Amino acid sequence: MNTTTAMSLQDAVYEKYQELFDHTPLLVRSPGRVNLIGEHTDYNNGLVLPAAIDKNIVLAIGKRDDHAVHLHSLDQNQTYSTALDELVRSPLLWPDYILGVAQQLTKRGYTLQGFNIVFGGDIPQGAGLSSSAALECATGFALNELFNLGITRLDLALTAQAAENEFVGVKCGLMDQFASVFGQKQRLIKLDCADFSHEYIPFNNPELRIVLFDTQVKHSLASSAYNERREQCEYGVSLIQKHHFEVKSLRDATLEQLDRYVRPVDEVVYNRCSYVVSEIKRLQDGCDDLKRDDFESFGKRMFETHDGLQHLYEVSCEELDILVDLVRNNDAVLGARMMGGGFGGCTINLVKASEVDRVVKEVGEAYTEKTHKKTQAYVANISEGTARLN
Repeated sequence: MNTTTAMSLQDAVYEKYQELFDHTPLLVRSPGRVNLIGEHTDYNNGLVLPAAIDKNIVLAIGKRDDHAVHLHSLDQNQTYSTALDELVRSPLLWPDYILGVAQQLTKRGYTLQGFNIVFGGDIPQGAGLSSSAALECATGFALNELFNLGITRLDLALTAQAAENEFVGVKCGLMDQFASVFGQKQRLIKLDCADFSHEYIPFNNPELRIVLFDTQVKHSLASSAYNERREQCEYGVSLIQKHHFEVKSLRDATLEQLDRYVRPVDEVVYNRCSYVVSEIKRLQDGCDDLKRDDFESFGKRMFETHDGLQHLYEVSCEELDILVDLVRNNDAVLGARMMGGGFGGCTINLVKASEVDRVVKEVGEAYTEKTHKKTQAYVANISEGTARLN
């Protein structure tokens, strides 16, 4: 569905709900997210710097008098029905993000009754903006409101993550769900993945825009390479632990320890680990830049992150590298890097607001010339987290 504004999306969801179920629903919106810096650090107990964006899932929900669950996706134009005591994976996939949250709440001892849901979204699919986490968080928040469950925001995020891990079967960290629930306008979230403590970092520069360029590719390497990187990081930690018992993750490791204990054993593992340790430090330095409104220094760190992901962590791909190289020497672009798991998806760019149209046009034309593919550009504004609409 090509919905142009949040309001028209809200109207469409509301009207479809009334058409199908003939009563007034509770309305919720939950945003997608970007991550400015701190990639592949989450599962190493590191730091990440995400933000909620102004692209959302809008969800309408209402109670039923029975234990049935009726779901309708506006975007897919599909309906799915089941019962609360039959929460198993569906053949359609999209219902699983909702059913998984309901199952997790039931497992945690919360009492639900039957419900109806209609939802739609304007978060681009497959671009790495976490539309699935937004749907999970919208569902958890809506069920919490509808049945007065009294769940905290942190527990909502953790419940949504557990649904993705255990029901959908994707072993993601907490960043996506946390950003969706805890987002604040014009602020990034410095999230500590070791203990979920967080700090809001100002990001308010009217002269800059966040622009995403979508490669329109997703290479099949992504999931196998992700698991391999996790194992390599854990192996690097185990080599250090033989000499330093206190090192439980790469969050605790130093570059000196990597040089001494990992490099002589495995050069590839050393590269993976040195990227992560450097990225955690780069994020902390980048937050200091932003507190000083030094966006130029922050932008340079984004380029450094991409270089590390390309050459040391090796999760980039030709299309992502081309998009970054196309803006590397452009005065209108302060920083750029691949965002997300890698092997496709989007680059995230800091672009001067007055130059956005020109940059989008030039990058789009040059990308097509080099790859024979089209890129899709999205301008994202930093926005509020999950909330009621009515």
